[in-house]
Amino acid sequence: MPPQNRKTDRPGPSRRQFLSSGLLAGGAAVATGFGATRSAAAAGDPAITEIQDWNRYLGEGVVSRPYGVPSQFESQVIRRDVEWLTASRESSVSFTPLHELDGIITPNGLCFERHHAGIAEIDPSKHRLMINGLVDTPLVFTMQDLMRFPRENHVYFLECAANSGMEWRGAQLNGCQYTHGMVHCVVYTGVRLKHLLDEAGVKPSAKWLLPEGADASAMTRSIPMEKALDDCLVAFKMNGEALRPEQGYPVRLVVPGWEGNMWIKWLRRIEVGDQPWQQREETSKYTDLLANGTARRFTWVMDVKSVITSPSPQAPINHGRGKAVISGLAWSGNGRIKRVDVSLDGGRNWTTARLDGVSLPKALHRFYLDFDWDGSPLLLQSRAIDEAGFVQPTKDALRAARGSNSIYHNNGIQTWHVKADGTVENVEVS
Repeated sequence: MPPQNRKTDRPGPSRRQFLSSGLLAGGAAVATGFGATRSAAAAGDPAITEIQDWNRYLGEGVVSRPYGVPSQFESQVIRRDVEWLTASRESSVSFTPLHELDGIITPNGLCFERHHAGIAEIDPSKHRLMINGLVDTPLVFTMQDLMRFPRENHVYFLECAANSGMEWRGAQLNGCQYTHGMVHCVVYTGVRLKHLLDEAGVKPSAKWLLPEGADASAMTRSIPMEKALDDCLVAFKMNGEALRPEQGYPVRLVVPGWEGNMWIKWLRRIEVGDQPWQQREETSKYTDLLANGTARRFTWVMDVKSVITSPSPQAPINHGRGKAVISGLAWSGNGRIKRVDVSLDGGRNWTTARLDGVSLPKALHRFYLDFDWDGSPLLLQSRAIDEAGFVQPTKDALRAARGSNSIYHNNGIQTWHVKADGTVENVEVS
């Protein structure tokens, strides 16, 4: 279903309104054990007592689906766009269905995409990557040349600077996919950018890089040399297979922890210089405008952030009262997530969630909180804290510091209102 466009000048009910209506009284208790379940008894359930069609007949043989696809019963798990967001789809964005996923790795076919001139379809045998500018020896690499360098595999999240950007002025899009879906996390395979720069020989005066894409927009961004020599990758695979065309096939730049517009796709050239190339970039598209009319500069790092993916507007509680699980994601461009707290009552009380799986720097972290729901309305929030000590702010605190003119770097705490019937709505509390 298409997202509901909630007017930004009419934010959701205030916290005071929820308190006065009694919605925060009771509601749920954090589960201390597995407790009783609502599982159906086997006796009398035809789904278990009667033979089904898939029990009667042989299925398809091996290699009937040469490239595997999800079950037909998962056909709703897809990327989606918002048609009114941009003038054309060639310069638009799709959203990852976070509410349908678990773990931390995003399947390749569900990774959000952002283009400035549509998808470039490139023959890898004809693709070249040039390094020029303030180097001892300008070089041109073929894809086969790149394969000769030492390879590395790293799990990183990629987040668009505009993720959650439409929520700056109030609750607007009624779905986790639309409010937070401009993020994904995959295993990137590639070579250190440092190795390629060392091969060309960077001159002592070099301070900046200008990577350029091979698409029709010739997308460029300035990157300081310190970051380039630290952890940047020139990647050609994700989750073990070749990059998808919409993700920059055959090669892209990976800039861990920094805003996604710097991760140049279809990478074809890297110019080395002694200053940023601001006059050659689309700076107007990525300006953090403050309330007084000035703008924040060099806002590259993606701040600590989290969101509850279930329950959420597209993933309501449909099993009724009893045992339930809150699931969500947290991430930070500063490194690892140290802790995630969850509130059931709009931020009055907090419980530390369980971080599941490995903890990797600049990657998504999955968190869970098991609780017993008594059917009362809830105001769900999550608050992440990273290893650098940064704490995810409330939306009100963020607006007090930066105003509401920007559409970038919104890492404010998200609130979901769970109603008595299990449906969920995007709201604001203060």
